[in-house]
Amino acid sequence: MNLKRKEYTEVLMDELIKQISAKTGISEAQARQAVEMTLDFVKERLPEPYGSQLDSILEGDMGGLGNLASGLGGMFGKK
Repeated sequence: MNLKRKEYTEVLMDELIKQISAKTGISEAQARQAVEMTLDFVKERLPEPYGSQLDSILEGDMGGLGNLASGLGGMFGKK
């Protein structure tokens, strides 16, 4: 795993959590929980192998990003 990509992913997640906290008035801990619950919800409902590809991307492996984006586009009527 490329540590720099993982660190980048963590920075993006932290930024998302801070924005949610600032815009909603909830604590960062609550915002983190909301983000984690949302990701779990989405991953559970994605067809395989997209859920596992999302996990890989969130862990810093951007190699599956193109496949995931293509598959999700197809799910929403894009080709």
